[in-house]
Amino acid sequence: MWFGEKWVSRARRAFKLLSTSRIRALVRQSELGLLLLGVASGTCAGLGVVVVSLTAQTLHAFIFEVPLGERLSGWTVLDPRIVLSAPVAGGIILGIVIFIVARWRRRPIVDPIEANALHGGRMSVTDSIIVVVQNLISNGFGASVGLEAGYTQLSSALSSKVGIIMRLRRGDLRLLVGCGSAGAIAAAFNAPLTGAFYAFELITGSYNIASLAPVVVSALTATMVARAFIPSGFIIDAEAFNSVVSTDYVPALLLGLFCAASGILLMRGVSLVEETARKSAVPPVARPALGGIVVGILALVSPQILSGGHGALHLTLDQQVGVSALVSLFLLKAVASAVSIGAGFRGGLFFASLFMGALLGKIYAIGANLLFASSALSETTYAVMGMSCLAAAVIGGPLTMTFLALEVTGDFSITALTLAAVITASVTVRSTFGYSFATWRFHLRGESIRSAHDVGWIRNLTVDKMMRLDMRTANAGVTVSAFKTAFPLGSTQRVIILDDQGKYAGLIIVPDLFSDPAIEPQQHIAEFVRHKGAFLLPNMNGKQAAAIFDDAESEELAVLNTNIERRVVGLLTESHTLRRYSEELEKRRREVSGDV
Repeated sequence: MWFGEKWVSRARRAFKLLSTSRIRALVRQSELGLLLLGVASGTCAGLGVVVVSLTAQTLHAFIFEVPLGERLSGWTVLDPRIVLSAPVAGGIILGIVIFIVARWRRRPIVDPIEANALHGGRMSVTDSIIVVVQNLISNGFGASVGLEAGYTQLSSALSSKVGIIMRLRRGDLRLLVGCGSAGAIAAAFNAPLTGAFYAFELITGSYNIASLAPVVVSALTATMVARAFIPSGFIIDAEAFNSVVSTDYVPALLLGLFCAASGILLMRGVSLVEETARKSAVPPVARPALGGIVVGILALVSPQILSGGHGALHLTLDQQVGVSALVSLFLLKAVASAVSIGAGFRGGLFFASLFMGALLGKIYAIGANLLFASSALSETTYAVMGMSCLAAAVIGGPLTMTFLALEVTGDFSITALTLAAVITASVTVRSTFGYSFATWRFHLRGESIRSAHDVGWIRNLTVDKMMRLDMRTANAGVTVSAFKTAFPLGSTQRVIILDDQGKYAGLIIVPDLFSDPAIEPQQHIAEFVRHKGAFLLPNMNGKQAAAIFDDAESEELAVLNTNIERRVVGLLTESHTLRRYSEELEKRRREVSGDV
């Protein structure tokens, strides 16, 4: 009896030690708590990648009759009937899922970038599971999309859920989302540095010493967990590379420009397909099936366009292929990817951009070796540079893609050359286009998101939360004499003027009315109203309010309920708006620098 009570007592103490409040306190007071959460995030991410990857491979084996464990896109000969029918069947199944989800959950699904930019790192696990299911249907039935969207969505959502349960601060919650994404990419590519900088550049939007350890630990943990179950990695034989000389940087920079232009065309192509689909009479639930027909027809020409393209990439790097075959495969993959995403298949362009970039690199190498006689770079070297350049142009994250080149080759000289080309591609895209693929899609939806930097607080800092309710009002029909009696000098600075229907008519600056001796007492104050068209609405954020203050050149503006009713609900000063805006900016700065 005593022995049982002893173990029960120990279990209770252990439970208290691991309670949510204690872990939350540990996270707030010590970096050790964040490190432990990083390990947990990495473990979940590694297991998630393993489960999703094996599920997709099982679907490929069952549907396309390829050996289990083999990459679908690595097969150049498949049964034409299956190749044509599988994407269509996947499109029909996905359409049914889309129909059910649209009826069941009407709110939009938030991805990790949007979650960290607008929602303080809050993500839904249920929504993320829906994304994974849709991604598996799309990829499993051969649509030309990768699984990286499912990997990052699930891993980030699980990490976010842990932070929500523990009621972590906004900055810590955003960091956990970054840990989940870092672990997902690291496990998918056997590349912890790539995963870590994917989180820094694309998910959290910043790097600091406080966030370095948990993100890197998560990436390392996820890589080890994934490799324990799936030993194979995304590795390229370093013996295929030649030594780098200074003259090699000129063709590398030109390759960066070439990939930047190709990346912009690819993103425009996806948007064009999506816009055409939206304007058509085809309902959303039927679009994936129609897209599947196009993908199936393209796959009859080359099965290498199916799925993400892992197997096809290795074939491209390992074999000598003619320029016509490379160009045709690139065009087929580009069209298949654009049609797949534009038609509604769930997935992203991460691995597709790597595959197409490798193709571009090999195509470019044929011409570069003729034009630049002093350069002796191999086609494989150009393929690796093209892979990183196009991915940086489309996905963003120049350091992410540079570290990917380092981790898949293990060659520092090639990495330095790749960095120069990647920076060229990234700067060109930002200067001429201004968006990555994710932020371009946000732009098309009307969201002003250029990166994962936390701008959600701006939306929360709304006019209705800052305005005063103790405003003074008067009717536009009163005389100057009556107005001066009701509002003597020194009683208030501004008075809101209303018309006979009680709608906003403008503002009167009280000192100005007293200081002008030419004003007759019997005149109506409607003649002296200012800012008739300048006002604020309750749902405006602090940034929008500051811009209106600047345009109106007024220190105080009325807040109206709507543009139509024009009923006054409050008053807001410019000084208070700017002070609150500056306080929030400083708060975010401290979070980024790790001072909180």
